[in-house]
Amino acid sequence: MPTLHVCPLSCLHDTVATTRASHVVTLINVGSQVERPTSIAADRHLFIGVSDIVEPLEGHILPEAQHIEELLGFVRRWGRESPLVFHCWAGISRSTAAAYISACALAPERDEDSIARALREASPSATPNARFIALADDILGRSGRMVDAVKRIGRGQEASEGTPFTLRLA
Repeated sequence: MPTLHVCPLSCLHDTVATTRASHVVTLINVGSQVERPTSIAADRHLFIGVSDIVEPLEGHILPEAQHIEELLGFVRRWGRESPLVFHCWAGISRSTAAAYISACALAPERDEDSIARALREASPSATPNARFIALADDILGRSGRMVDAVKRIGRGQEASEGTPFTLRLA
């Protein structure tokens, strides 16, 4: 069964090695230095340069629909032959949003609440970026259900860095 893994930047290389991931999604500020794990081919690494914000802020890149479309295109091309790793700086907001969005897109038969509850069970600190979720909800035609499900699980526990975790598609 294919799995999605989420981690902070500090655990990227260990997570890729431990899970034997074939693909990586990096969601981090433009200009941040991220060394791609050597086991990940360049065409299997998506870098989305975006800030962890929900409204415009000077000097930062606001998540936009094009970022979500890029994410969805990448995860839909992922062959699911081995795990996919998502990471951001802390492994709490952007990467958890991307994993939740991907699970909703790749397992459309699962309802949004069950995926959100699985996310919370896997990561007490997960606090998916609300703008990412709202944009994806619209793109995926989920009629607000993704937004509502993430609101129901609430903000995660305070943490400076998330603990790596697994989110299953089924």
